Amino acid sequence: MKLALSIWRQDGPRAKGRMVRYDIDGVSEDSSFLEMLDMLNEQLIEEGEEPVAFDSDCREGICGMCGVVVNGSAHGPERTTTCQLHMRSFKDGDEIVIEPWRADPFPVIKDLVVDRSAFDRIIQAGGFVSVNTGAAPDAHAVPVPKEHADRAFMAAECIGCGACVAACPNGSASLFMGAKITHLGELPQGQPERDARAVAMTEQHDHEGFGGCTNLGECTRACPKGIPLNVISQMNGDVRRAGYGHR
Repeated sequence: MKLALSIWRQDGPRAKGRMVRYDIDGVSEDSSFLEMLDMLNEQLIEEGEEPVAFDSDCREGICGMCGVVVNGSAHGPERTTTCQLHMRSFKDGDEIVIEPWRADPFPVIKDLVVDRSAFDRIIQAGGFVSVNTGAAPDAHAVPVPKEHADRAFMAAECIGCGACVAACPNGSASLFMGAKITHLGELPQGQPERDARAVAMTEQHDHEGFGGCTNLGECTRACPKGIPLNVISQMNGDVRRAGYGHR
């Protein structure tokens, strides 16, 4: 395939960014989107140009590091991570616009790479369970009803890629935060700190500059793991029960 790529280039957080067009030919429809970017970078290096910086790690759809906006959609036209997006989703001659996540709490480091450490600080604020460590307990030492276990596992699938923030018109991280709060809130070990956790993570979320949730649902449509919108309802319920108000 022959493609025309418009890619956001930015030298650093304070530098002025710009869209740059690149033409690439010989792209296999069986290659992944990141392999296509690798191919482009090889071409740029051969031409003596600076390669495009983009994030990736596992390239197996597990870590979420690869997230970019493709033609206006977080992770691209398919509901998957960018590394699992394949070029068969595009046609010969297509023009593809590639941008980083667009959110103030995710400042651009370079080109398509953004700083998502705001998510780490939200987790540090309350996304944990304070228990004594030691030998691994027996698997059945603390009974968990199947309904709660299934919901906890579902919420735990969130990989923190930030697609929910990139897709939300408000730049809200409520789906990410709701998933983390729901994951621990469904387990017996998470009950002692449940209210404090919801308040602390909500406060940190707002402190980081993320927007509020208005239940548009763009976040869950963009989520590669299909985290449902009702985790936000559970988060709001925990916050209200804690007497903090609601989002």
